[in-house]
Amino acid sequence: MKRIQSDSITWIDLPKPNEKDFSFLRENFNIHPLAIEEFAIPTYRPRATKYPNCLFLSIHIPLFDKKRRTTYSSEIDIIITKDHLITGHEKPVYQIEHFIEILEKNEKKRNLFMSKAPSDLLYEILKVLLESCFPRVDHIAENIDLIEEKVFSGQESKMVREISLVKRDILNFRRAIMPQKTVLESILRQPEDIVSTEIRAYYHDLLGTNIRLWNTLESSLESIKSLEETNNSLLSQKINKKMRIMTVFSAILLPVSLYIGIISVIMPLSGNYHELLMHLGIMFTLSFITFLFFKFSKWL
Repeated sequence: MKRIQSDSITWIDLPKPNEKDFSFLRENFNIHPLAIEEFAIPTYRPRATKYPNCLFLSIHIPLFDKKRRTTYSSEIDIIITKDHLITGHEKPVYQIEHFIEILEKNEKKRNLFMSKAPSDLLYEILKVLLESCFPRVDHIAENIDLIEEKVFSGQESKMVREISLVKRDILNFRRAIMPQKTVLESILRQPEDIVSTEIRAYYHDLLGTNIRLWNTLESSLESIKSLEETNNSLLSQKINKKMRIMTVFSAILLPVSLYIGIISVIMPLSGNYHELLMHLGIMFTLSFITFLFFKFSKWL
């Protein structure tokens, strides 16, 4: 448990909350039992629920798994009371850890961010979480540019997996970001005692940030889909070209195979050296004529 306190509000962060933490909340805070129950149970979709003496929020933020090379969704549960902000998360969230470290070490910023209401501090936390997404989105765009360069440099086969990884990354990112718009809108609908009039304009700005992030992801998804179609087309064309060459090569050898089959039946080789050269010459001529036929037919 991490606790940061100012003259106005207190922020309590609970990494990997357990039954001991839930008992602490029940015994020390006038929080509705259903809010604590929701805080304890993982949720699969973000939501905001208003209780008589608090507001419960569940949000999901995108985090990146370097080993699997994909984005995954991490849940953060939040309880807002009159003078407390309580957050809980099962997985480490480096953005929150870094923000707590800043508040602990920098008294000026602590007084700045924690001088008013819990909703003001929540705004700063959500702002940090949303803005931390943009470097990841920029990295996705860089990956798309790199894939595009390699696709048109003849590495279509290698790029099939890379395109799939980037596409999965974007889809998981979108899945985490999409519901946040509804949560932000729910915060804006809360009464004055939860969200003050002064901070509402800032939450509107967060809503705009979420929309910009979503639009950027949509653009990246369209780009990677178009690139996937182009890569598949180039790869298919390359495979067709190889198959055509193999087919033509087989067709060139077909008259030779037919000639050998006929000769071996009606005119077995006598072992004469000149006769062998004659047959080899005929086979070469048949192959050359077949090659010229394909060449002038523009099949090669």
